[in-house]
Amino acid sequence: MADTRPRLILASSSPRRRELIGRLGIEPDAIDPADIDETERKGELPLAYAKRIAAEKAALVAARHEGAVVLGADTVVAAGRRLLHKTDDEAEARAFLKLLAGRRHRCHSAVTVIDAAGFARHRISSSIIAFKPLSDAEIDAYLAGGEWQGKAGAYAIQGYAESWVRMLSGSYSGVMGLPLFETRALLTAAGILG
Repeated sequence: MADTRPRLILASSSPRRRELIGRLGIEPDAIDPADIDETERKGELPLAYAKRIAAEKAALVAARHEGAVVLGADTVVAAGRRLLHKTDDEAEARAFLKLLAGRRHRCHSAVTVIDAAGFARHRISSSIIAFKPLSDAEIDAYLAGGEWQGKAGAYAIQGYAESWVRMLSGSYSGVMGLPLFETRALLTAAGILG
């Protein structure tokens, strides 16, 4: 029997997102990263920012792939109302890690799926993470390893920083970059998963 499901386009070049989709037993038919302006709007809260960016990524890529299902996602780390974006600046990464050390913070992972008919559905996963207190020496060693580069909040939960997590309430896959529970529901509604 022929596969009748629509094509699935992942609007992201993230290897983590591709790996996570694979855990659902599917592979995207194509990867088409969305190059959008990810500048925060004045007064925009982290949760609203994540939702907007995921939706904009999906919409841009859907316009290039008529009749396909497009998945866009965005993951942000927030300390209170402050967005801790992806960074490649070591001084900024150090400041982020000092801010997160010994305290709770949130990770919001938004997913937008636009189905083959052009209808958009949105889901968000919010998790609470608490790091142990971190010494300057621990932060220095982590920064020297480079794992922080290009990561929201300057850390990757699936890497060395996982050993700092004393508590996580929410979605581990969401903190990695794609909440699988929410993604499964959206892809099922779009006819990708049965």
